Amino acid sequence: MDRLIYTSLSAMRALMARQTVTAANLANANTTGFRGDMADATSVYVAPGDGSVATRAQTEQSVQRADTKAGAVVATGRDLDVALDGDALLGVQAPGGGEAYTRRGDLTVSDSGLLTTGDGSPVLGDGGPITLPPADKVSIDKTGAVWIVPQGGDPAQPQQVEQLKLVSAAGSKITKGEDGLFRVAGGGTLPSDPDARVAPGALEGSNVSVTKTLTDMIDASRAWETQVKMLAGAKEMDSSAADLMNLPN
Repeated sequence: MDRLIYTSLSAMRALMARQTVTAANLANANTTGFRGDMADATSVYVAPGDGSVATRAQTEQSVQRADTKAGAVVATGRDLDVALDGDALLGVQAPGGGEAYTRRGDLTVSDSGLLTTGDGSPVLGDGGPITLPPADKVSIDKTGAVWIVPQGGDPAQPQQVEQLKLVSAAGSKITKGEDGLFRVAGGGTLPSDPDARVAPGALEGSNVSVTKTLTDMIDASRAWETQVKMLAGAKEMDSSAADLMNLPN
């Protein structure tokens, strides 16, 4: 019975991981530029002893990759909103330092002039985090160039002051962290891509399908109930076997 119990328990652990991923995706269904996580099940063979052959495997489910499907682009008309075209990524400073990348394009200027994404990540230019001088207007063109109209300046003569760091992940392996940011697998950074483009005045939404995510949650819940019934059945069989052993000769 122990083999059946441990097999069922490993499946339940995998289902818990699946539900965690599904819940996180559902919570970010309205997050700008969010890329849904994809959990895959893998077989983990039980290490044998005494030179025997590994014949039993348990289930392990974990986040293996992010869904790279593009989300819907919606026009906002806001000067600091940008939707990244194709597979372009925007360079930002990660919370713990270092360089990371995002598809989030709802940019804003803090009171100190720091250009950040909607979740507060500092946006990188070719020389590091972008800090803008006081300006009457800030806008971004399709190449990622940042233009300002200085305070009291002529609106017909904007000045380019910075350039967003736009990169392409083509040919490189990137991974998504728990903070929702992408990084180069194994460390390192991506070079700026001069061909990368953005759509000014628009935002890319999350690529999470609420309907599919809810369906996945229901499937995982039903699978959990199946494993619980299997555990109950194993307990019942174990009790029946114990009663049989206690019968008088």
